[in-house]
Amino acid sequence: MNDDQLLYLGFTAGTNLAVDDAATVTSNGLLELTNGSLGCEGHAFYPIPFHFRKSHNDSVQSFSAAFVFAILSSYPTMSLHGLAFIVSPSMNFSNSLANQYLGFMNSQNNGNLSNHIFSIELDTVLNIEFQDINANHVGIDINGLHSINSYPAGYYDDRTGSFHNMSLASGDAMQVWVDYNGEAKKISVTMAPLQMAKPTRPLVSTDYDLSIVLQEPSYIGFSSSGRSEVSSRHYVLGWSFGMNKPAPVINTAKLPKLPRPKHQPKLLEIILPIASATFIIVIGSMVILLVRRRLRYTELKEDWEIEFGPHRFSYKDLFHATEGFKNKHLLGAGGFGKVYKGTLLSTKLEVAVKRVSHESRQGLKEFVAEVVSIGRIRHRNLVQLLGYCRRKGELLLVYDYMSNGSLDKYLYCDEETVALNWAQRFQIIKDIASGLFYLHEKWEKVVIHRDIKASNVLLDSEMNGRLGDFGLARLYDHGTDLKTTHVVDTIGYLAPELVCTGKATPLTDVFAFGMFLLEVVCGQRPVCSNAQGNQPLLVDWVLEHWNQGSLTEVVDARLQSDYNVDEACLVLKLGLLCAHPFTNVRPNMQSIMRYLDGDLELPELTDTDMSFSLLSLMQHEGFDPYALSYLSSKTSIGTISSISGGR
Repeated sequence: MNDDQLLYLGFTAGTNLAVDDAATVTSNGLLELTNGSLGCEGHAFYPIPFHFRKSHNDSVQSFSAAFVFAILSSYPTMSLHGLAFIVSPSMNFSNSLANQYLGFMNSQNNGNLSNHIFSIELDTVLNIEFQDINANHVGIDINGLHSINSYPAGYYDDRTGSFHNMSLASGDAMQVWVDYNGEAKKISVTMAPLQMAKPTRPLVSTDYDLSIVLQEPSYIGFSSSGRSEVSSRHYVLGWSFGMNKPAPVINTAKLPKLPRPKHQPKLLEIILPIASATFIIVIGSMVILLVRRRLRYTELKEDWEIEFGPHRFSYKDLFHATEGFKNKHLLGAGGFGKVYKGTLLSTKLEVAVKRVSHESRQGLKEFVAEVVSIGRIRHRNLVQLLGYCRRKGELLLVYDYMSNGSLDKYLYCDEETVALNWAQRFQIIKDIASGLFYLHEKWEKVVIHRDIKASNVLLDSEMNGRLGDFGLARLYDHGTDLKTTHVVDTIGYLAPELVCTGKATPLTDVFAFGMFLLEVVCGQRPVCSNAQGNQPLLVDWVLEHWNQGSLTEVVDARLQSDYNVDEACLVLKLGLLCAHPFTNVRPNMQSIMRYLDGDLELPELTDTDMSFSLLSLMQHEGFDPYALSYLSSKTSIGTISSISGGR
């Protein structure tokens, strides 16, 4: 080390580094920034600041950094969150937050010009609030986590010029080079696999004068953070830096080795008996056991499924995770299958496993491809779909486990059970609206959920609402025409036009969301019974009270008048607007979000606008009200899909 260069080929206990929080130097020479614990963050800095200017009035000089890092996750290709190389006027990040803030920012100072921080983020999560491009990207950041330029992680081949993707959370060591040209005022970031030389073409570059950002002097180092849902550890294996000269070359052959998970011992060992009689008995017994074992864990697996890679779970792992799908692990059951709680033995990750029967092979490849695509979606109000498995006559879908179960358990609980208060209900409504807005308008494709209802809204440990069960969802490119498909929504949440056309659109989701709004406020199912034994639709009952000027009388009596009247009336009117039989009256999810946040005034509902009876309309389409109420509790309208043809 000297005044203008440093080089680390691994790290030792006496290494000249300043580490704090979860960061530590391991016994085998690795700089470990996070240890996989809940909400941890870690920082490691070279303790002596560098002079980035020759004098205080000069511009920032050219500099170059190189480092080798790796992200090891308890679940393949998934990590929460990433790490960053940073240049900062201080090593004190006591006010920083973990999770998406990567341990060096917080919700108050993110983006402030007074930070004087330059950073390169290697992020494995798509954070909407920072306008990230995807869940596997490299970004150039100035004073915050809104990247001024970013690109998917990877490198350009010098020989062919083609781009090759790299997975930051693959568990493999990889190299990064950060270069700043003080004369040209240009920042460049390059990356490559461990054994490859530095590519000629940078991954991402941008013109920016760091003289208006960096203070004199400043520290260089790393910051990282993680969460408990997926245990992730962030490592730095080697590091070099040069001021006004290239960073010293890192000899990758001299770097320490990454830890690897221990392989489980084989469950069966073949013992060759000496005596021929014993040999026959033992071999015969083992053959029987092996056949039975193979039959137990037999899966359907075809060549085309290889491309879906880590999204495919083995049936054996899911079988053991649920202890053979025992009833004691049963979370719930519906028209499309049963859901079990499980714990993956290899990672200790709690999951929910849904077993879905399928009778036909038609469209199965497309269905699995859609499941895998949806599995790439990351949003705080969507239950994460981790992957799938196929075995004989069933599909198994694997989700994140939500500890507080489904919303309908709280809406329709016994009188003695404490129901949700109004603040919780209103927040859950806004959570689900946020998730739907992201599916319809913010993700790379349009995702139509097609099964929005209280039983598919799950609550995490903090009672935040998350929309789940994507087994029926469909994907479309933005701006394309949506195709006719099976009618596969639940009676009561079914938009009238869907019965006639079979064409699911974002506005059919809006209709179901409107019924969901009424359900949450009223604490009643979309098709309910009254004292006279009739089976009216909830939307017609609410509409009747709106016409009579007695809208507050439909609010769930278990709230005991302890609620915000203005908010409740807003949600009820919005529910009626969303559940309008005519699509041109319904708002889109962006407008719905603004109504709920108070940023947009709800349009005044007139008698003309709301002069409809949904039950009458459905009866005109040939549905008997008693059949409607029976089907709503027993099955889904997928059983009458002959209306619109096959999927």
